[in-house]
Amino acid sequence: MAASSRAQVLRLYRALLRESQRFGGYNYRTYAIRRIRDAFRENKDIKDSEKIEELVNKAKANLEVIHRQEAALLSRSRTCPLQSFSEGEQEQGVTPQLEPVRVSVSQDLGRGC
Repeated sequence: MAASSRAQVLRLYRALLRESQRFGGYNYRTYAIRRIRDAFRENKDIKDSEKIEELVNKAKANLEVIHRQEAALLSRSRTCPLQSFSEGEQEQGVTPQLEPVRVSVSQDLGRGC
């Protein structure tokens, strides 16, 4: 592997790890980090420049997916406020029951609340 190609791959690896650290959910974050590390370890011995270029392009696409996912989750958290409760419930000390939200990379996040 050429030095410039090696440097490009290392920058991409670090960028993927850095961006995946931003996931708020522990499970999403650890899964993404594990998958990134496993994929790079699995492909570390590849010498074919075409295959390396293909894998680099795939990793760049995955980095874009992570960026979009983070942006979607951030915008969703800003546009979907927590369930509010009425004045009567506040006086009685009632806490609203919130449903856990599960979001996956393949899930369409453009739907709104």
